[in-house]
Amino acid sequence: MGLLDGKTILVTGVTMHTSIAFKVAEIAQQQGARVIVSNIPRAIRVTQRAVRKLDPVPEVIELDATDDQALAALPATLRGLGVERLDGVVHAIAFANPKTALGGEFLNTEWKDVDVALHTSTYSYVSLAKAVQPLFGDTAAVVGLTFDATVSWPFYDWMGVAKSGLESANRYLARYLGKDQVRCNLVSAGPLDTMAKTSIPGADAFNDLWGERAPLGWDTKDAGAAAKGIVALLSDWFPATTGEMIHVDGGLHSTGA
Repeated sequence: MGLLDGKTILVTGVTMHTSIAFKVAEIAQQQGARVIVSNIPRAIRVTQRAVRKLDPVPEVIELDATDDQALAALPATLRGLGVERLDGVVHAIAFANPKTALGGEFLNTEWKDVDVALHTSTYSYVSLAKAVQPLFGDTAAVVGLTFDATVSWPFYDWMGVAKSGLESANRYLARYLGKDQVRCNLVSAGPLDTMAKTSIPGADAFNDLWGERAPLGWDTKDAGAAAKGIVALLSDWFPATTGEMIHVDGGLHSTGA
């Protein structure tokens, strides 16, 4: 018997097979869930190719979580696939312009680029939860991805600010959706060699740091640990946990210098 038997889960932001979202989809299926995946329209072919590695191959839908019309149409899109109840949604969506908002350009970033980072990486978390709320049953789970923004990181710049906003938004979302038994939590993973990480100038410097300091060690090529944490939060095994940020980083967050 799987952790997610009988559940239907929407996993957004599925790109390459190395992504955390892809691994979540794979493990969720192994744990008995029906999984539907999404990506932005211009990247949908990449997603369709990637999910061919999954068995069964999940349905793929186009979704731009920064587009109000797309979000408004999302419940109807899911119902068109026979989904009458959604038990969980994974928000794996983030973007900041690597040339202007990352890599040490913090003091030079213009508002238009900050606006994109905050809308895509922070506000869309709340927007997505609101969009699928009509499909939630007696209980549901919303899980997002962060990179612990309680401190500043080299090169992370405005994405760090956006993630800090995401962490705060998660707490408020948990406050307002709790009355409907919707749990809202984030997983803070250590650095992984995903497409998102490669777009951050200088991000490879994190690899050595984690390898040296994480008490449990850390494999930057294995998204499985982070994905398992997300699947656990989607399951019924955290029935009274919400507004939380769970670290899946080999324990580095707990260490000092």
